[in-house]
Amino acid sequence: MKTTILRQLIVLPLLAAAMAVLHACGSTAATPRAAAPAPFTTTYVLRQGASVVITPAANAAAGRGASVAAAAPVLRLERVNDSRCRTGVVCVWAGYISFSFALQQADGSASNFVLSDNMPNGTPSVTRNGLSFTLAGFTPQQVPAKNETTPDYQVSLKVSNINSP
Repeated sequence: MKTTILRQLIVLPLLAAAMAVLHACGSTAATPRAAAPAPFTTTYVLRQGASVVITPAANAAAGRGASVAAAAPVLRLERVNDSRCRTGVVCVWAGYISFSFALQQADGSASNFVLSDNMPNGTPSVTRNGLSFTLAGFTPQQVPAKNETTPDYQVSLKVSNINSP
């Protein structure tokens, strides 16, 4: 009888511990993982002062449980700086054109960046908050003449998430 009681005191706690370990392993494996956001690449065309909602990024966040409206970052073309030498003017240097952007996150945080393909120490591409922004072009390309008003530039910007090719 002492042997039976001794077995019950040893075997039952070991059996309970083994079942607890198996349950813990099983419940961890059953927990769904957050899916990686689907890759996207979208090209936006902006004029100075214009904004655009980056909806693919919002849709990716919505897939993780956030609402689209609550997760959508907003990109704004703040300023176009065209210091290129105008046609018909003698200049010391050729100048450059750059584009200043503001990225407003849904949580209220903001970041600013400048893109240019020919500005000293400039870059045509930057990464912010999991998104890659690449200057795809602008119109008009030609430098305005000496007495012309500054053109209404249209800037093409390729936006993709970091996981995109």
